[in-house]
Amino acid sequence: MLHGEGRLLRIFIGESDRHDGMPLYEWIVRKMRDEGIAGATVLRGVMGFGANSRVHTSKILRLSLDLPMVVEIVDSADKIDSVMPIIDEVIGEGLVTVERIDIRMYRSNV
Repeated sequence: MLHGEGRLLRIFIGESDRHDGMPLYEWIVRKMRDEGIAGATVLRGVMGFGANSRVHTSKILRLSLDLPMVVEIVDSADKIDSVMPIIDEVIGEGLVTVERIDIRMYRSNV
């Protein structure tokens, strides 16, 4: 059971980023499931910019083809540390952050 101190790994990438023939965000979520990580969620941004200062927005059609994507991954510190080499290997451009979190509840009815 996952409870107490954990880690939140956030990965900021572009919607058009790919790995092994699929969207990078999808590849990451599938890989984290294979690695036994507690949970992962993908969030699609409506506007943002990164290190290159280029704005991506859903308001302009040509800029809406590469919207910001955030992959959030939650587990214990040890599990997050164990997958960092995988993340480091597949992220070409983007931002990766890790935060300490207090896990209050992690339940499944299955």
